[in-house]
Amino acid sequence: MKRQRNNRKLYTAITGLAIVALLAACSGGSGKPAAGSGGGTAQPAKAAGAGEKVNGGSIVVIVPQDPDYLDPHLAVAAGTSEMMFNVYEGLLKPNEKGEIYPAIAKSYDIAPDGLTYTFKLREGVKFHNGNAVTAEDVKYSYERLAGKETGKPLSPAFASVQSIEAPDAATVVIKLKENNASFLTSLTAFVIPKGYQDSNKKPVGTGPFKFVEYLPGQRLVIERNKDYYVKDVPSLDKVEFRIIPDQEAALAALKSGEADIFPRIGTEKLDGLGPEFQTVSAPQNLVQLMTYNIARKPFNDIRVRQAINYAVDRDEIIKGVALGKGTKLGSNMSPIMTQYYLDGLQDTYKYSTEKAKSLLAEAGYKDGFSATLSVPSNYQFHVDTAQVVAQQLGKVGIKLKIEPVEWAVWLDRVYKGRDYDLTIIGLDGKLDPNDILNKYASDSKNNFFNYKSSEFDKALKQGLTELDPNKRAEAYKQAQTILTKEAAAVYIMDPNLNVALKKTLSGYKQYPLYVQDMSSVYLTR
Repeated sequence: MKRQRNNRKLYTAITGLAIVALLAACSGGSGKPAAGSGGGTAQPAKAAGAGEKVNGGSIVVIVPQDPDYLDPHLAVAAGTSEMMFNVYEGLLKPNEKGEIYPAIAKSYDIAPDGLTYTFKLREGVKFHNGNAVTAEDVKYSYERLAGKETGKPLSPAFASVQSIEAPDAATVVIKLKENNASFLTSLTAFVIPKGYQDSNKKPVGTGPFKFVEYLPGQRLVIERNKDYYVKDVPSLDKVEFRIIPDQEAALAALKSGEADIFPRIGTEKLDGLGPEFQTVSAPQNLVQLMTYNIARKPFNDIRVRQAINYAVDRDEIIKGVALGKGTKLGSNMSPIMTQYYLDGLQDTYKYSTEKAKSLLAEAGYKDGFSATLSVPSNYQFHVDTAQVVAQQLGKVGIKLKIEPVEWAVWLDRVYKGRDYDLTIIGLDGKLDPNDILNKYASDSKNNFFNYKSSEFDKALKQGLTELDPNKRAEAYKQAQTILTKEAAAVYIMDPNLNVALKKTLSGYKQYPLYVQDMSSVYLTR
């Protein structure tokens, strides 16, 4: 069957995403990069009693971390895309409903066999350096992601690409080696100018904002792209992402008027906000979890991993850390992914110190053991969770030393180097279930868990190549079941996300992705 999509007015739901109930506008939430459940419909924040729209102006948005790379093809940290979403675009782009629609592209066709994708580029799209975007730029960008020159794909999503052609300046043809049901979402990957080698110092994209400067540990600044192809977008002249890891310092900056938006503000801090602020609270498509390095003893023993799962009281963590604003999880999938989410797995390891002790004794650890729990110090939500987990595991003889580490250290040593015992982190959500689960593939470079399962790999592969949406959903549900059964990690919750804004701001939108979209935000008077 031939499928065609035309212009940005035609919002196309990603195949099988089915985010039917997304982002309710209610108060509460947790406030760190972790996940929440679905419910309701996303609505842009509106300033209470706000007057007319003011064009221009500048605002400050608080973020807790530095970007890892400004080069969009090298970045792996969710906090990087949170900011750079405003600078870069792909052939396609997501909206706040989790749908994708044409961006640099104006239309596309998919061949009946599902192996050939043909894109027509939108007229008048320019890079921030003033050059027109051509098919050669797209070809260069996506071949770089596919590793055509190096043989090592920078993105696993592009590993199935056989060839990319640019028959003329406005046409891109991508051929796949095999069917890939999630490939369309991969084409939200950012496009950079052909041959451009300075992306990590001076990013050049096509988005609504241009990169201005980045001062490590201080700020990343973007300004309005006057040549943006969407009329009257954006409204703001300048946005500064101010890097403030400490929540108390961030709150002080907001209250003093130094900052205008505080994403991921802790629930306990909401009551202290004055009448000059508004709040938006909604679920996230993220997963908070505690992972263990399965390549290390004793975590290579499934009985130990299962014992830890029984010893962690998720309900207590949700109540104490998220103040009740979180949904308990049993695997690496948020309920926001309605069609693919498998309900019931959250009850697999019901809290039981007796079962935990029995499994530890069976594995040869009757008296428990000691380990280090490394947590990124800039995410207080995860640090607080770690403290509760340490108390809980202490009841079954597992003595945890909590090691707060700087974000850059966590990325380098834990995520990339896989040098750790346990860690707590929030894994950001994606538009497609394969992009959420593929980090557990045995050969994935992002598999910092060191998890290996041929059964899981088989289910993941089936989900990737299966074009029947129902069979595809079943494959991913099977994959979730395997992760739970083998205790690949301790899946905790998806807590709500709170955002505090000045009441003089309108148009703020929340996404089922880890992004801050400043293109719709505007000042009022």
